[in-house]
Amino acid sequence: MRALTAAVDGVRDDPGAPRWSDPADLHITLAFLGEVPGARVAGLLGALGPVAAGAPPATLQLTGAGTFGRRPRVLWAGVGGDVDVLGALAGRVAAAARHAGVPVEDRPFLPHLTLGRWPGSGTAATPLPDRLPGPHGPPWRPAALVLWRSRPGTRYERLAGWPLGGSGPVAR
Repeated sequence: MRALTAAVDGVRDDPGAPRWSDPADLHITLAFLGEVPGARVAGLLGALGPVAAGAPPATLQLTGAGTFGRRPRVLWAGVGGDVDVLGALAGRVAAAARHAGVPVEDRPFLPHLTLGRWPGSGTAATPLPDRLPGPHGPPWRPAALVLWRSRPGTRYERLAGWPLGGSGPVAR
């Protein structure tokens, strides 16, 4: 993550830069669940533990950057390596959430870290992705599946976590 932070620091003050994400909030979203009704949280927590325990190991690496949207609103760092394993895990997370009665956005899985966002309807084409070529640091193995809560204007809140391919919850 240090290499990615250093790369972002090199473009942080560029004209047209986005509002940057807090480095402590960077994560790979496997499934976006939206608002989860309180009555469904216990079932969701129970469903995600076995998904994490059954996950095979994966080696990932941060690779380059890109944007989402015709008028980009999001600047992201790509994730490479065992993305097929990560994609299968994302599918199992989504299936477990649906089984627990929690709706899941139905969109293709594109593993990434959101580096920043442009306000409003986005920005004109930006050279920032070209200024953030990868790789960004050495490969690593993700250790945990974490359920995060996000609320506009606040940092992410960790609700629960489970070791990948292990047993028992990770400290909250």
